[in-house]
Amino acid sequence: MSQQPFVGRPTPITNATHTQKTSGMPIHKYGSYEQVDIPDRTWPDARVTKAPRWLSTDLRDGNQSLIDPMTPARKREMFDLLVRMGYKEIEVGFPSSGETDFAFVRSIIEEGAIPDDVTISVLTQAREDLIERTVESLVGAKRATVHLYNATAPTFRRVVFRGSKEQIKQIAVDGTRLVMEYADKLLGPETTFGYQYSPEIFTDTELDFALEVCEAVCDVWQPAEGREIILNLPATVERSTPSTHADRFEWMARNLTRRAHICISVHPHNDRGTAVAAAELALMAGADRIEGCLFGQGERTGNVDLITLGMNLFSQGIDPQIDFSQIDEIRRTSEYCNQMEVHPRHPYAGDLVYTAFSGSHQDAIKKGFDAMEADAAAAGKTVDDIEWAVPYLPIDPKDVGRSYEAVIRVNSQSGKGGIAYVLKNDHKLDLPRRMQIEFSRIIQAKTDSEGGEVTPKAIWSVFEDEYLPNPENPWGRIQLRSGSTATDKDGTDTLTVEAVVDGVETVLDGTGNGPISAFFDALAGIGIDARLLDYSEHTMSEGASAVAASYIECAIDGRVLWGIGIDANTTRASLKAVISAVNRAGR
Repeated sequence: MSQQPFVGRPTPITNATHTQKTSGMPIHKYGSYEQVDIPDRTWPDARVTKAPRWLSTDLRDGNQSLIDPMTPARKREMFDLLVRMGYKEIEVGFPSSGETDFAFVRSIIEEGAIPDDVTISVLTQAREDLIERTVESLVGAKRATVHLYNATAPTFRRVVFRGSKEQIKQIAVDGTRLVMEYADKLLGPETTFGYQYSPEIFTDTELDFALEVCEAVCDVWQPAEGREIILNLPATVERSTPSTHADRFEWMARNLTRRAHICISVHPHNDRGTAVAAAELALMAGADRIEGCLFGQGERTGNVDLITLGMNLFSQGIDPQIDFSQIDEIRRTSEYCNQMEVHPRHPYAGDLVYTAFSGSHQDAIKKGFDAMEADAAAAGKTVDDIEWAVPYLPIDPKDVGRSYEAVIRVNSQSGKGGIAYVLKNDHKLDLPRRMQIEFSRIIQAKTDSEGGEVTPKAIWSVFEDEYLPNPENPWGRIQLRSGSTATDKDGTDTLTVEAVVDGVETVLDGTGNGPISAFFDALAGIGIDARLLDYSEHTMSEGASAVAASYIECAIDGRVLWGIGIDANTTRASLKAVISAVNRAGR
């Protein structure tokens, strides 16, 4: 007997209920990507077990994609950051493109800024005058690579160069020979010289032709023991799935005749949003080296993201051989150099990536921390000595320089947003995001202890008491009286501040590359170790009587704290903000 539905039973959803309609978009304009026939492919069973060679192209590929290319000072800041992080191969520019890039390459060589174990790389097109200028930029370098490229893909052959395959291959061969000739002519024995070639765009080039061109280039360079060639196979425009990208790399690795002396390099872009996966699968397929940019900077959707790739290895217990332990400093420097912000949800580095707004997530995270502590105690070890296992947190935020506070005690999004709204709407204060998080924890502590609703008036009262001491509520070691600055011809600022320190009228003197830097120098004279992490300011009103608000994030004796200063004079507002943070550290 068949079962009869009871009255009121809902009708189940079936596939037929959701028949899709056509999009109406012009799909006829686009073709599918070419598959690679490797029935015995091996990469699906491979695992990445060690870090690849890394090359950062932030100073070339990343820089040329900026609306406002880096100034020499910003380029140097980026170069120094990459060196500190541990990158041993850095593409520093396109010296034949103009005087700015040429001068930068010369500056880091002549000023001795390149460590002995770091190889710089420079890019050139396959034209003799450009090759000569490029090699000339490297005179005196200890370790240097010339990276030559030419277009090999069918669309470029047909539309841009209108040349045959043989003509395109000859460009690569002649360019390689010219690089070698000018290196012999211009570079001395102090330079360890290398060569890199890129068939552009590899992922659009027929595999057999890409192999033919690469083999022809190798015939000229003659790779052998102690004479490596780097063959960079760029996905300058990402065109296929990561699996097909891996197939192309396995095919090339199998068919190159001098594979033992060839470094196969991966250069993915992110047009399909799968650059990280494409790079990882290419390593599984036999590639040796990855080129990319910090935070995925680069043309269009960007180059592959070196931060994500390196941290992915770290999260699997593999040493990336790059130091990401101060991720916020890396992000701030990158934002300064590129004049572009890193998204709050960027993997591993965004402001919000270790933050849970959901109550259930917060509960699971808290229980995870409790379990870690219990497991460590039972094993007679510290938490840092056992395997990380906290729900919703793929890595320990402490390992990249983040605190636990924003993870464990996070306001709901609406709570933080509501506090920020009151301060901006009622008091014209637009707090930086991380300061919002810091202050929301203070309000949360108040609600935990007192319960009930926190009114806008109460929020402002707590804010004043925490950041803005006044005559009715004086607190802190330092009260500012006055200050003056003078700038020397070399750009150094000298600052004199009259203040009350621990109840005593005191004059503080300091020097630096700005009033804030000079004030930190002055504070060091009275035993206060303070370092600037972040700074922002805005006006709170318009017109001649405009008042400014300055926000300072400082590291003070190992603690990270925000301070705020409000004043009609922006320099004085900045000094007040530093004092606010310093006073809070000793409160």
